[in-house]
Amino acid sequence: MSRQSTSSRTHDDSGPDDDDYRRLLELRTGLRQFLHWSEQQATGVGITPAQHQLLLAIRGHVGGTAPTIGDISESLLLRHHSVVGLVDRAAEAGLVVRHVDPTDHRVVRLGLTPLGARRLRQLSGVHLEELRRLAPRIRSLWANLDRLDDGRRDRSDR
Repeated sequence: MSRQSTSSRTHDDSGPDDDDYRRLLELRTGLRQFLHWSEQQATGVGITPAQHQLLLAIRGHVGGTAPTIGDISESLLLRHHSVVGLVDRAAEAGLVVRHVDPTDHRVVRLGLTPLGARRLRQLSGVHLEELRRLAPRIRSLWANLDRLDDGRRDRSDR
């Protein structure tokens, strides 16, 4: 029995086809290129990529209070002790501060220093510009995924 090539699949097959693999590769390549570019931008302003992510996680934290180490661990998908080390190094670099929660003295909250806020502002500006530049390509990838999903749903309804 011979193996069927992926390019000769029938429309009834709901598995990925060659175009799906190309789209997935294009998306992953684009994400990796953006992340590499982002890392270069962080290094260019004198901070590490991890410090950039930390600053963004602190500033972008949703909630009525400043984030804790645990909040940042969740945002960055890192273990608690890894974030403690990251915060220690960022505090030494003058980027972040720790402060005790005024209502619960057991809780330590994180904030940006003026230097940390300035670095984040610099990076966020160029990141937003780059995302605006990439938006048409990203939109077309999403549109292709939406069309793919609609086509599969139509085939499964038959």
